[in-house]
Amino acid sequence: MYIFIHYRMKKRKKGQYLYTLNVLIYTMWKQIEHYFNAYPQRKKIAQKMLEYGVKIQNNNFYCGPIELADSKIARAFQVDRRAVTATRDVITKEPELLKIFSNLAPTCHLKEVAPHMKWGVIEIIPADPSMPGILADVATIIATNNISIRQAIVDDFEFTEEPRLYIITEKQIPGTLLSTIRNARGVKAVLIY
Repeated sequence: MYIFIHYRMKKRKKGQYLYTLNVLIYTMWKQIEHYFNAYPQRKKIAQKMLEYGVKIQNNNFYCGPIELADSKIARAFQVDRRAVTATRDVITKEPELLKIFSNLAPTCHLKEVAPHMKWGVIEIIPADPSMPGILADVATIIATNNISIRQAIVDDFEFTEEPRLYIITEKQIPGTLLSTIRNARGVKAVLIY
C-alpha cells in the first residue's frame, strides 16, 4: 500500500489557522495478486515483502542495504525456502512485479519509541478500514488543537486482519481530546498511550 500525506497549516488571522490535509491511498495488491494466487506460500511471501519493505535487487533480497538470505526469509515468514526462491523467480521474470518489488523500502515505526521520547501515540480502530477520510478527519482534530504529527502509519486492510491507524504526535494527547477523536467519522475505538 502506498500512502501519500500532505499536511499544511497556514495562519490566516490572529489566532485562526487554515488546515489542509490531502491523503491519497493507492492499493496495488489487486493489480498484482494474480501472479501469486496459484501458490499460497508465494502469495504470503509477496505480501510480507510489501509489509516489511523487503526488495529484490541484483537477484537478491534486501531490507534497505542489508542482504537477506533465502533461508532467513523462509524462517521469518514460516514458509519453505524453495517457495522463497520461486517467489524471487516470478518477480524477476515479470517486469510489472520487478518495478514494484525492486523499489520497496523499510519504514521505521515510531510507536514503541514514542513513549520514551515523550511523544503521543494514538491507535485508531476503524469501523470500516476501507472508508476514505479517517486519517484526514483525525489529523484535522489533532491539528486544530495545535499538536504536530510526527508520523502516521496505516495497516493495509487487504493484508491485515484487524487494521489500525497509528498516529505519533509531537507531544502527549490530552485526555479531553479522546472523546472528540472517538466521535470522528469512521472511528470505532481509540487508544491513547
